Amino acid sequence: MTSRRRILPGAPLPAVLAALAVLASVGCSSDDGESSGTAPSAEAADRAAAEVVPATADELSALLVTEVPSGLARVADTEVSPPAGEKSVDDVAGYAEDPAYERAVLQDYGYRYGWERFWGTPGSTVTSVFVDQFDEAPGAEAYAEDLAADGADYYAGPLQHDPPSLPGGCRLLTVEHPDPETRVTGPAAFAWCAHGVFSVAVSAVTGVPDGSVEAATDEVAAVVAEQLERLPG
Repeated sequence: MTSRRRILPGAPLPAVLAALAVLASVGCSSDDGESSGTAPSAEAADRAAAEVVPATADELSALLVTEVPSGLARVADTEVSPPAGEKSVDDVAGYAEDPAYERAVLQDYGYRYGWERFWGTPGSTVTSVFVDQFDEAPGAEAYAEDLAADGADYYAGPLQHDPPSLPGGCRLLTVEHPDPETRVTGPAAFAWCAHGVFSVAVSAVTGVPDGSVEAATDEVAAVVAEQLERLPG
């Protein structure tokens, strides 16, 4: 595949926005099938919601992480160019040098829709999450594998399969001294994972002079763990 995920451009960082997650209520039943009248805990509601595969991109967005361990401020979708947020087949194909070919590949993989989210300061420390949903698990796995291979080639870093810091099946790429042409501004880590019908990509770029591959990897590992926990499958 020829698609390339984008590095956050040098747009001004907007004010911090408060994001509220909307949780669906679910009913509890007693052993005899009648309602117990007891409201479910927030944890139980989260688990029930997480078992439902999203039917729309908006439903998928509700499953993305809302904050990152580093405490970076959320970047508004409109401050990213092209805008972050909902992604269609045409949007993702548009990242490629040959959109028509890329669109055919994505359709063959069963691409449905995706969602992007960013945190940080443009040109400095940035964490990003990309979740893409497919018709079936093999498509998600193939897409994650392609993105990882693309990343290793583009960033010229060592690609690790099943690294100890990530869940099984994930791939990790670390870059200590990025090439300026990649627009990565400091030590960075990238992870690609397949989880059921979902492909998850997480990246963390740490600012200089205090940034490090270790800090970027810790950020990526923590975000990956939470994001996979939020997805069904």
